[in-house]
Amino acid sequence: MDLNWEELEGMCLNCHKCPLSQTRHNVVIGKGSKKADIMFIGEGPGEQEDLQGVPFVGAAGQLLDKMLLAAGLDENDYYITNIVKCRPPYNRDPLEEEQRACINYLRRQFLLVRPKIIVCLGRIAAKAVINPDFKITKDRGIWIERKNTYMIATFHPSAVLRDMTKKKPAWEDMKEIRRKLLELRKEQQIEG
Repeated sequence: MDLNWEELEGMCLNCHKCPLSQTRHNVVIGKGSKKADIMFIGEGPGEQEDLQGVPFVGAAGQLLDKMLLAAGLDENDYYITNIVKCRPPYNRDPLEEEQRACINYLRRQFLLVRPKIIVCLGRIAAKAVINPDFKITKDRGIWIERKNTYMIATFHPSAVLRDMTKKKPAWEDMKEIRRKLLELRKEQQIEG
């Protein structure tokens, strides 16, 4: 089923597939370039995201913005979304049934953006997208290629805010993501 952005957004806004739809203020679909080479995927909206209808606008989002800027990534380089589009109560982890209810929206976002790189922010996103057995402390920073898309996971910015020992590895991951982006663009120029 081919969808355009308007149809996908309409489906998300009218979704009632799980109980999260009953407590949301806003559906949080995504932000950034819809033609981005990188797609960042978090777990779900927090309080500020739910109130504003935009992902990653709270403290974790501000840290992510700073890291992206410091790594030399332009806002045209990335699109940011989450596994679930509605806020889990009290910012708890989204339940598996909530993730299953939303995963097709994420798949359609991927098909519309067609990024070269997927970056999973935290274990929830990594388990949903990369591997159900993913261990964030052990497996972060490792590239996986599937059907010409490169995937990597790093610590969620909120985890970095809670534990500053994660800041350096998260920064190293950001630099590696930029390096991979530049490598893929160079390959594309050579082939083109």
